[in-house]
Amino acid sequence: MGVLTFVSTGKALPKRKVTNEDISKIVDTSDEWIRTRTGIEKRYYCEEESCTDLAIEAAKLAVERGLERDSEFSTDKIGLIIVATTSADYAFPSTACMVGKALNLKGNVMAYDLSAACSGFIYGLQNAKALLSEIDNKYALVIGSEKMSKLLDFTDRSTCVLFGDGAAAALVKLEDREGISYIRSYSDGNDEDLICGGIASKDSFLKMKGQSVFKFAVRAIKQSVDEVLDRAGLDMGDIDYVICHQANARIIDFVKKNYEGHEDKFYQNVADYANTSAASVGLALDDLIESGEIKRGMKIVLVGFGAGLTWSAGVFEI
Repeated sequence: MGVLTFVSTGKALPKRKVTNEDISKIVDTSDEWIRTRTGIEKRYYCEEESCTDLAIEAAKLAVERGLERDSEFSTDKIGLIIVATTSADYAFPSTACMVGKALNLKGNVMAYDLSAACSGFIYGLQNAKALLSEIDNKYALVIGSEKMSKLLDFTDRSTCVLFGDGAAAALVKLEDREGISYIRSYSDGNDEDLICGGIASKDSFLKMKGQSVFKFAVRAIKQSVDEVLDRAGLDMGDIDYVICHQANARIIDFVKKNYEGHEDKFYQNVADYANTSAASVGLALDDLIESGEIKRGMKIVLVGFGAGLTWSAGVFEI
């Protein structure tokens, strides 16, 4: 099937930064309460920006960087656009189609949105790897974009403090060569622990059973990470970074105890963005690549978990 390679990444954040102190002015909470329970210090909320705006901005940045870094790349070689989102602006058309319009990509481009909640970015990468083997153009944009703030009930302090808005994009290509890109995705139907009503529903706010989701996340991360490493013939000693979905610092801190001697490989930036759902893993990946901490030749694991219940993990050589 070939190897899925990251060409470039990009991100987009709303202009409005919201601190824990800001949140405490509208809901009964405090900076100390939020930080000690979640590790979150701030997040970003859309005002004028839409979910589509964020997706387009992140995609344009990834494309701009791709043109600089890959001499073989041009925009007319993009054959696929996938946007992972649970907070799209429209039921239809898809956010992905609007990204294609903004990039002036017409005709021979497959574009669709994907709903797998916080696992969506990695689900999207697995979709891209499979579909690129079937189409002529071997480059794809995989984007996670969320406007979670519109789904929050600001009378429910247990959930509204957790989420933020943002987008991240990865320009990827499928190469016919030996290499590492192994991805696995899973689901277990559950409409009780984490749910949000849809179009015309009486209750369209996000609802979550925190303890149930915590236990699921800890179990799902370890299972999926161990499996993709085993399938790729690797172990944690071969890995430079593990990038988990940034839902809660406590979840990541709990998981990394299972990997004694490798705890420092588990990256965290939840303090800066909060839980951005499908954008979370991509935002972390972009931060690491653009800071120079992830370099060519390094091996990374990406892992997500979320409503559905869904979970997904992939191991890649950058």
